[in-house]
Amino acid sequence: MAGPVVAAAVIFPKGKKIPEAITDSKKLSEAKREELYEIIIREFIYGVGIVSEKEIDKINILQASFLAMRRAIRGVKIAPDYIILDGKFKIPKLDKPQTAIISGDAKVFCVAAASIIAKVSRDYLMDEFAKKYPQYDFAKHKGYGTKLHFSKINEHGPCPIHRFSFAPIKEMVIKKST
Repeated sequence: MAGPVVAAAVIFPKGKKIPEAITDSKKLSEAKREELYEIIIREFIYGVGIVSEKEIDKINILQASFLAMRRAIRGVKIAPDYIILDGKFKIPKLDKPQTAIISGDAKVFCVAAASIIAKVSRDYLMDEFAKKYPQYDFAKHKGYGTKLHFSKINEHGPCPIHRFSFAPIKEMVIKKST
């Protein structure tokens, strides 16, 4: 409901692996994600793509997600030969062979690594927003639709990093203006 959408791309050179199992970032503790994040950014080639909440409001979350993925892929120093991504949709406007895998972040090593990079990168951004907008407790809920986040929006109204195209935020703005 708040903040940017973040995607990542990770290239693993043939035969190179992290010495421990990695999986979907949502299944890992924050400490484990951060530990793996440090290993991945040190040992592998990666790119991060960020699309702001303002851009999300203009083009919608699905198109913003695709844009973040394209930006992440462009941010990789070496062009990937093939793209494997998490989800059911291939990335439009991308002239690369690709396969979309539902729950790919739980099934494919490089997709799981990209999931970790994206999640930790976004969390770091939300921690910075927490300093700028302390009344919203972004460091606790990271902008997701939790009870705490809803209560903070109800108390303070939305702030500039909220996604005004999202129904709950849009409804709050409409209610307050009537």
